Amino acid sequence: ASDSSLNEEDGLQVFLWWLLGIAALTFALLMSARMGIFQETLYQRFGKHSKEALFYNHALPLPGFLLLAPNIYQHAVLFSQSGEWDTGIPPLAPSRPLENPGRSFQIALAPGCRYVCIRGVFILTTECTSLTVTLVVTLRKFLSLIFSILYFHNPFTAWHWLGTALVFLGTLLYTEVWNSLGPFLRNRPKQE
Repeated sequence: ASDSSLNEEDGLQVFLWWLLGIAALTFALLMSARMGIFQETLYQRFGKHSKEALFYNHALPLPGFLLLAPNIYQHAVLFSQSGEWDTGIPPLAPSRPLENPGRSFQIALAPGCRYVCIRGVFILTTECTSLTVTLVVTLRKFLSLIFSILYFHNPFTAWHWLGTALVFLGTLLYTEVWNSLGPFLRNRPKQE
């Protein structure tokens, strides 16, 4: 909206898309919380089997990727022919990605890292409540965002500071730090 070339109608359209994005994120968060509660119920009823849950959560959607097969193939071809990433960051070497062992190693490493992360989340779901799991995953996303901002040298805006404050406030409220600090603060000797 700060761009002078945007008229009032374009500004409204941008705002509506922003609202749609916020609504989609809110919906995804609510569905994620509902799925966590559903997993808790299943674990109580049938036992805690994190490997089985991990398998079914990832195996059942696989046939859906057949609908995207042409698009996946097209992007694999484009990737193998490109010399740069779409992010504007220069490539590791001015060659094709599959000829560059460093980039190919990064691409091969990504699924392994994701597997370790998601496996940890599924193990955590068997040991903790869904609210704790949601908190841990939110903190992990927050740390990923901070790492991304630092790594790609993006600006840390006032909205980022607000989000940071809300994440830490929510964490402190959930972990009940205030309650555990209460007796400590009450029993402190008074200074004269």
